[in-house]
Amino acid sequence: MLLRSTLGMRGRPSVRAWTCAAIATALAIDGLRRIVKRRVRFRVAGRNALVTGGSRGLGLEIARVLVDRGANVAILARSAAEIDRAVAELRRRSAKVRVVGIAADLSCGSEIAATIERVRAVLGPVDVLVNNAGLIEVGPLDTNTEEDFQTAMRVHCFGPLRLMLGLRDDMRRRGGGRIANIASIGGVVAIPHLLPYSTSKFALMGLSEAMRAELAAERIFVSTVAPSLMRAGSPVNAKFKGRPAEENAWFTLADSLPGLSMPASRTARVIVRALEDGTAHVVIGLPAKILAVAKGLFPNAAAAVTALAGFLLPRSHDKSVKNGHDVRLPPPRVMTAATLRMAADSNAP
Repeated sequence: MLLRSTLGMRGRPSVRAWTCAAIATALAIDGLRRIVKRRVRFRVAGRNALVTGGSRGLGLEIARVLVDRGANVAILARSAAEIDRAVAELRRRSAKVRVVGIAADLSCGSEIAATIERVRAVLGPVDVLVNNAGLIEVGPLDTNTEEDFQTAMRVHCFGPLRLMLGLRDDMRRRGGGRIANIASIGGVVAIPHLLPYSTSKFALMGLSEAMRAELAAERIFVSTVAPSLMRAGSPVNAKFKGRPAEENAWFTLADSLPGLSMPASRTARVIVRALEDGTAHVVIGLPAKILAVAKGLFPNAAAAVTALAGFLLPRSHDKSVKNGHDVRLPPPRVMTAATLRMAADSNAP
């Protein structure tokens, strides 16, 4: 009777059987996840970390969290002035750790090996790498050039690749390490008017996931991170083409709305926790999670939505570039105040 009630009247699995099997599978997966998490747990305290793009925005927030948790930190960026300000602030946060800033351009491959040696000379072998450096250029397709795509790929894909390969031996000799590659929701769902950015972030997502599969056996765990929009001062440092004022307006507004964006400080804490846990894939922010699920379940509908967004955005053929801090935002300024405040707090010019 018990067998019949479980299998059903005709010997087929009943709803109860499927439900029990699903619950048992879920519990087994959760138990395995907890076991693996305990085995790969890693504390950043006392470790040596390199954060690219660490002089401002999300990179600076990540460096702050690492310093607060007792890690020695090297920040890498292009602007020496921004680095000096960021290093001074990080050193004030804790006198117990070492902080160093290095000016370098990740789009120049010849600088990466020299940068790694400079970090080793000051901090020693690197245990933690955060590939956060990035650039954002906003404008319609007709304003993009092939060089725009090449530059985005050098910064977002080949720079992280060279750093991961260059630091692999450090981590392997020290029994393992942690790498976080900061991609974007724009690397999961293509965003119109951000073609070079989205293309290179898609590439980084694939590279990051493949590197995790290759390096896990060496106890080097790579986390692929796809944040939503963040209030980190990005529009101030972005470059705009086409109709710069209009492009900046929509980009800054989206970056400021609480429902669409989240504080960079909260994102940074999630990323450092993912590093310590060895988490494979992290999507941060409710809008990003909704978009990622929608893309997976309803790819054609998601494509229709992004096409509609592209139709509504301003059109132009003007390839001239303006920096975000040189573009005057239209009123009402109250709508974009959050991003402007965050830019000041994140060491943006």
